[in-house]
Amino acid sequence: MAKIKKGDLVQIVSGPKQDRGGYRGKQGRVIEVLADKNRVIVEGVNYVTKHSRVGQTQRGTKTGGIETVEASIHISNVALVDPETKGPTKVGHRNEEVTKDGVTKTVRVRYAKKSGKDL
Repeated sequence: MAKIKKGDLVQIVSGPKQDRGGYRGKQGRVIEVLADKNRVIVEGVNYVTKHSRVGQTQRGTKTGGIETVEASIHISNVALVDPETKGPTKVGHRNEEVTKDGVTKTVRVRYAKKSGKDL
């Protein structure tokens, strides 16, 4: 089970530095988690150029051509961003008991291990 979920703010922790054309140190939101491949797609990171066949719609507008899209990156190369320190952190889980309308329920909560804040 991946500890990173869709919508999380993550930081790239490996690869070439930004001054060498890489993405290390850059932060972005997770667009999609590909759990079966252990990969994530991060907004604004790992752009690739895709070529698709040019066609025409019924109205006559052209479709296709050259597009730049985000490619997936391995989940081990990203770390969750701590909401307090704004740096990379590990993720922990703890069980908390929540009482609502007289009913006590155990809820599993994710938290940042550096600051202890809930995510």
